[in-house]
Amino acid sequence: MNITAQIKQPIQEEMELFESKFRDSMSSKVALLNRITHYIVNRKGKQMRPMFVFLTAKMLNEGKVNERTYRGASVIELIHTATLVHDDVVDDSNRRRGFFSINALWKNKIAVLVGDYLLSKGLLLSIDHGDFDLLRIISVAVREMSEGELLQIEKARRLDITEAIYYEIIRQKTATLIAACCALGARSVSEDDVVVERMRKFGELIGMAFQIKDDLFDYTDDAIGKPTGIDIKEQKMTLPLIYALNHCSSSEKSWCINSIKNYNKDKKRVKEVIQFVKDKGGLTFAEQKMTAFKSEALLLLQHFPVSPYKESLELMVNYVTERKK
Repeated sequence: MNITAQIKQPIQEEMELFESKFRDSMSSKVALLNRITHYIVNRKGKQMRPMFVFLTAKMLNEGKVNERTYRGASVIELIHTATLVHDDVVDDSNRRRGFFSINALWKNKIAVLVGDYLLSKGLLLSIDHGDFDLLRIISVAVREMSEGELLQIEKARRLDITEAIYYEIIRQKTATLIAACCALGARSVSEDDVVVERMRKFGELIGMAFQIKDDLFDYTDDAIGKPTGIDIKEQKMTLPLIYALNHCSSSEKSWCINSIKNYNKDKKRVKEVIQFVKDKGGLTFAEQKMTAFKSEALLLLQHFPVSPYKESLELMVNYVTERKK
């Protein structure tokens, strides 16, 4: 059994029921919209986010979930899908998980409108059932994701990202959504603010580790979805690179920044930058940081009794940091 199937095992029934509820939550009277949402649903990824919602809720509630848990999972997936559709427009990307993106098939205008539609469906799903506590968690996540993206764009122009700013960017861009999943799962079954905050923090730490793992892929030839050096070509400041720039001479720093700004399409130069980052210990440092976030996340789970759901969450933490793509 592969690791995702193993993680999913204790929530198999919930995930199957969730799929039909999620499909229903997208429905519209507009035929074009239904055609596009049908296309989206049939090309879903691993669905890690709803898995976090259900595993958290079941761990905290003696293996039981409720309708609020399903709504929380649907809302987070609707909003996550909306951000992906918008991201593909922003990045002018024609592919998503190996398939054509919405903007590639239906053009940018329709893709933006579909993203808006999914976002509003998510918000209304919460409002219609009076889930204002869940809505607050989601709204904070959406705000932070937007801020994180804009902070990254602002900093990328000058390539002056410090380690602290980098952590803030990935916390907002990536970790805040996983944090929201765990907080939603907890809040759907518990009114204990301490427990909800603990699970939110757990999700945030996993999100941080997840993003650093993604950064590391840029420097390895593992069989993953993106080619090596793509972050350098896109002038993205990642943790291994930031560390290397902070631990080199001023002439090396000038050479590296000049390479990224002016020679990022030159394959030979990109390879040299990758080697430079490796030689300066950037990869080792990033791996240590990723492991520290992972350990902190596992430590938070120790507060809860042993259960298949807790075991799956622990598996998820290890999967996030050991995955090959």
